[in-house]
Amino acid sequence: MSEKHNSDKAPEPVGLYPHARNVGNLLFLSGVGPRARGTKKIPGVELDDDGNILSYDIETQCHSVFKNVRLILEAAGSSWDNLVDVTVFLTNMRDDFKIYNKIYAEYFKDNQPCRTTVEINCLPTPIAIELKCIATLN
Repeated sequence: MSEKHNSDKAPEPVGLYPHARNVGNLLFLSGVGPRARGTKKIPGVELDDDGNILSYDIETQCHSVFKNVRLILEAAGSSWDNLVDVTVFLTNMRDDFKIYNKIYAEYFKDNQPCRTTVEINCLPTPIAIELKCIATLN
């Protein structure tokens, strides 16, 4: 039996899916990006009139996506320390990995879940980073 979880503080999903779903004591998060709730604005991203990325700040996006993951975990009855696996999608590994890796190390200094980082061509919205996480429930 599984249960869906949604946070009223994390950004709304961009499709028909919950923020998270648990099976037993495992919590699976849907892909989480850096958007802010109630807006399509993406922290650290400047778009042109056609929605193309003019510039972005990967540091700002990292802090925002980690905040959103925390909000979803807490709404589902879990916590940052319960993360056991993190998959990170970057759209520009060459330029962004060093900054992302430094910020990641700050957030995961104490809890060190398994991690996979991959570069992908693009994401469904004009973001540079997305996380897919698995945690345990308290």
